[in-house]
Amino acid sequence: MARHLIILLAALLLFACDGKRYMHEASFQRSIPEKEAVMTEGILSFIEEVEAEGIDMHSLMILRHGKVITEAYWHPYKASTRHIMHSVSKTFASTAIGFAVQERLLSVDDKLVDIFPDQLPAEVSPFLAELSVKHLLTMSVGQNPAPEFYLSDENWVRSFLATPIVDKPGTVFTYNSYATYMLSAIIQKLAGQSMFDYLKPRLFEPLQIKNAVWETGAQNMSAGGWGMRIRTEDMAKLGQFYLQKGWWNGKQILRKEWIREATMPKIFQRDSLSYDEQMYDNWVQGYGYQIWMCINNAYRADGANGQFIIVMPDEDAVVIITENSSKTNVVLNMVFKHLQPAMQKIIYSPKTELKEQMSTAINALAAPLPFLTAEGVDTLRSQSMAFACDSNALGLERIAFSFDAEGHCRYSMTVHGQDFDFSCGLDAWREGSTARLSPYFLSPRRNPDGLAPFAVAGYFSQTAPGELCLRLLYTEDYQEETFLCRLSGESLACEYSNSFRRNDPPIEIRGHRLMQ
Repeated sequence: MARHLIILLAALLLFACDGKRYMHEASFQRSIPEKEAVMTEGILSFIEEVEAEGIDMHSLMILRHGKVITEAYWHPYKASTRHIMHSVSKTFASTAIGFAVQERLLSVDDKLVDIFPDQLPAEVSPFLAELSVKHLLTMSVGQNPAPEFYLSDENWVRSFLATPIVDKPGTVFTYNSYATYMLSAIIQKLAGQSMFDYLKPRLFEPLQIKNAVWETGAQNMSAGGWGMRIRTEDMAKLGQFYLQKGWWNGKQILRKEWIREATMPKIFQRDSLSYDEQMYDNWVQGYGYQIWMCINNAYRADGANGQFIIVMPDEDAVVIITENSSKTNVVLNMVFKHLQPAMQKIIYSPKTELKEQMSTAINALAAPLPFLTAEGVDTLRSQSMAFACDSNALGLERIAFSFDAEGHCRYSMTVHGQDFDFSCGLDAWREGSTARLSPYFLSPRRNPDGLAPFAVAGYFSQTAPGELCLRLLYTEDYQEETFLCRLSGESLACEYSNSFRRNDPPIEIRGHRLMQ
């Protein structure tokens, strides 16, 4: 009995020490950097450089040894914000293929001509005949340029297969979001359900990823290559799941062989670069199954404008970032400049002054204020006004303002017969929700079906006498609408702009005051 007890204790100790087999419930355990051998100075220097560079950061989460050691949100973004993933969605798509391979629904060598025999063009080219699931996974389809389809197109599968393939499949890396859509179509064809529904019992439920949504493309299929919305901590769950090689809560959910294959470089972006040129460039380290390789033996899921799940196997760490920036390479370099070197092997005693400095820095984080009330302006309080709008390109029919005793504004508008109300803080963000579509859905391939209501934050300032500036920030996709309203007697002149068409001239809106 004693011998069996020793063996049992040894097994339990081995399990507890195995960095690949942490136990997670609904959320991760919280710790502090020093207890997980991370230097707080490195995290602080990262945040300081983010602020100095003017990065529009939304969230940062760092896990070490399976525990959250840093969690930061730039107000009005918060822990519950369901953030657009853009191409981080692709890594979820490739994970779905991993489950399908595990369940023997397909292999990565299966040919698309065999999966979709009824969707083929009249003439099948030799390259199309070669095209396999693996080529979709590795962005090596050979279509150059990659195709672009819209919701008005009836059949994306047929259109994709009819797109000419100019390079031999498997030989040239060309980023292709519709290759990922084809992965979604494959799941739909073979499993008889959308990729999103297929993943629910296999990934989302075991990892307790809740309230996720995924846009659909043509024919009501999951978009695959874009459009997933999840919380920052749910991103961390996928990163930790990969770090643990498919192991979760005492069970091997997805075979570690698949994780290993998915996170190895299968093709390189630019073979022509020299070793020195490649060494520090996170965009040329190779590409796996819808996963980018990074410097220093890390890899990442990567979405447009800076949505990152960065997995660092050597450091037993995961770094999550959501942002809206054109400086994504700068941010990645900052991760490897500040955060990775801060991860040590020796546990440190926490320094009180650094702990306080970190707390102060995180509590002060906020999105930049778009405009401010001018000094000396008498703010409008405890009053309301409404305006009927002349015919305009926005379809805006009516605007109304109602100000409370503190000067905060309830902004109402009627657009094409639909009424929308927003709560806007005076020089401050106020959170709410709306059925109004953000400018994100102005793209002809974006589909809002089933996604509303949307989280929104309202902000306004009185930038001059009789001048109101309002900003609506749709926090799930970080798109913005701006209304610059000038009141003169009984008339209204308003300029409307949005972030999706930021280079277009503002839409002019004029109106007259309504009697109340």
